[in-house]
Amino acid sequence: MRFLKRQGAFCRSCGLAVFREMQANTLVQGWWGPLSVLVTIFTLLVNLDARSTLLRLPEPTGGWRPPLDPGKPVTKRPAGMIALAPLALLAAAVMSIPVFLIIGWMAGDSSPKPLTVNSCARNDGSWSDQDLKTVPCGSADAQFQVTDPGTGECEEGDYVADLKYSKDGETSLCLHPLDR
Repeated sequence: MRFLKRQGAFCRSCGLAVFREMQANTLVQGWWGPLSVLVTIFTLLVNLDARSTLLRLPEPTGGWRPPLDPGKPVTKRPAGMIALAPLALLAAAVMSIPVFLIIGWMAGDSSPKPLTVNSCARNDGSWSDQDLKTVPCGSADAQFQVTDPGTGECEEGDYVADLKYSKDGETSLCLHPLDR
């Protein structure tokens, strides 16, 4: 990592030419170190203050040599276009954080809601991959009433809910089909 500074008595054209050259070099060469990524962003922003100072300088008014040609703006130079890749990656990384947070918030808690005894449920999955949801017992969506097998087994014709649907994850619950 190195820091360069050019000092001198510049007119607007000469100062802008030097600024654009150094800014373009920073855009290409400034990213190649772990700490340099952060320092380069800071340097580019600080250089914008130097640019505003250069734009306030007077236009060249004759002299013993012609003023430098400022050339193309930094973003229209090859170096400026090359720099768009790391800047785009950095912007994508920064923007992905809130996007992932929003997606996670919208997805919510994906763990199954526990069933309670005497509530009603429906199965939106297969029996090998249950997707049980609690529904109102008077609803047309209700397929089963949740019962407690006590210390025994479920009654004949009842189904057994996966343990993940019990409050403690260890208690078996029976699903008694509702006659409809």
